[in-house]
Amino acid sequence: MTRFLRAAGHRDPAARNELLSVGGHSVAWAVPLLLLIGIAVADLTSEAAQIISWTVLVPGVAAALCGVGATAAFAVLALVVFVLADTTWQYQEQTGLPNLILVFLGGLIAVLAAAVRVRGERHALHMRDIADTTRRTVLRPLPPGFGGLEHAAVYLAADTEARVGGDFYDIQPGPHGTRVLIGDVQGKGLGAVETAAALLGTFREAAHREPDLAAVAERLEIRMQRHRAYTAALGRSDGDRFATAVLIGFHPDLPDAVDAVVYGHEPPLAIGAGGVRSLPVTGGLPLGLGELAPGSPATVWRVALGADETLLMVTDGVTEARDSAGCFYRHGEDVDRAVRADPPSAAPRRLVRLVRDGTLRHCRGRLADDTTVFAVRRLTD
Repeated sequence: MTRFLRAAGHRDPAARNELLSVGGHSVAWAVPLLLLIGIAVADLTSEAAQIISWTVLVPGVAAALCGVGATAAFAVLALVVFVLADTTWQYQEQTGLPNLILVFLGGLIAVLAAAVRVRGERHALHMRDIADTTRRTVLRPLPPGFGGLEHAAVYLAADTEARVGGDFYDIQPGPHGTRVLIGDVQGKGLGAVETAAALLGTFREAAHREPDLAAVAERLEIRMQRHRAYTAALGRSDGDRFATAVLIGFHPDLPDAVDAVVYGHEPPLAIGAGGVRSLPVTGGLPLGLGELAPGSPATVWRVALGADETLLMVTDGVTEARDSAGCFYRHGEDVDRAVRADPPSAAPRRLVRLVRDGTLRHCRGRLADDTTVFAVRRLTD
C-alpha cells in the first residue's frame, strides 16, 4: 500500500508506468484501443448522430499514455474507423468532410504531443539516473555484515524529483573498531549534498585512522568549518550551513557498550526484546557551530548496549512528520509496541521498514524533509 501511495503521487514516468504494466510489459495501449472499440460499438448500436466523431479522442488518449509510434498507429486507426463508419455504415447521415478533417488534425496534434512528452520523459529519466549516481556516490552501498554489524537503512528524499538530499550515513571499520555515522545537513539542494559528501569523506578517513572517537569527532567539526569557509569565500548563500549528526563507536573490547557523540541530533534508540529505551546522551552543538563554544571538545559518552540490542537512528524527516492534525510522529512508541508484540521485529531490516511505513502512513506520503532510518547491531556468532 505504501509503495502504491508514493507511486501514485510520483511524477517520475517510470513509477507512473508501473501502474499500467502487467508482468513487466506495458498495457497502456489497451486504454485507447478499448476507447476506440467502445466508440465504434456505440456508433453502430446507438441512434445518436455523429458518435463516430468521438474517435478524435483516441489518439489524444494514446498521446498521454503511449509512445510516438503507438500514438501514430492509433491516429491512423481512428481515421480508418471514422472513414469506414462514415462511408460504409450508412444507416445514418454521413458526418461529412469537416469531421474527417477534425479527426485527421486531432491525430496529427496527438502525435506531436506524444513526441514532446516522450522527449521530456527521457530527459527526466536521464536526470534521475544522474541523481541516482550522485546518491550512490554519497551514500555508498554497504556490504552485508560490514564492520561486524548487521545493518539496514532506508533513505527517502523529500524532493521526489531530485531523489537526493542532505541526509547521510555510513559505516567504517578499522583497526580501532567500527564507527557509524548518521547526519542531516541543514537545507536542501546540491549544496547540502556537497556538504554531506565532504563530511562523509572525512569520516571514512578519520574513522579508520584515529584511535579515539573524540579525534574523529574533532576532525568532522574542523572539516565542516573548512567547508563553510570555502563556500563563503565563493560568495554562495549557503556558507552558513551546519549539520546535526550522531557518531557511534563499536570497540571489539567492549561487547556490552558503545561510545557515542551527539551533535544536536535526535539521540539513538536501543531496541531489544524488552522494548525501547533512549540512549542517555545529551547533544552538543551541531557540526559547524563549534565556534560558538570555543575550547569545548565534543563529549564522548560510553553507554551500555546489549549484544542483542539494535541501535535505531533517524533524521528529522521522521521526527518532524506530521499528520492532518499537525501532530508529530512518535516512532519510538510504534517500535515499542511492535517489539513487545513480536521480539524478532528488533532486527535492523524489520525495524527500518516499520519506521519507514509508519512515517509515510502518518504524514500520508507527504514528506516535509529528507528521511533516513538507519539501524545497526552487532553480529552474533
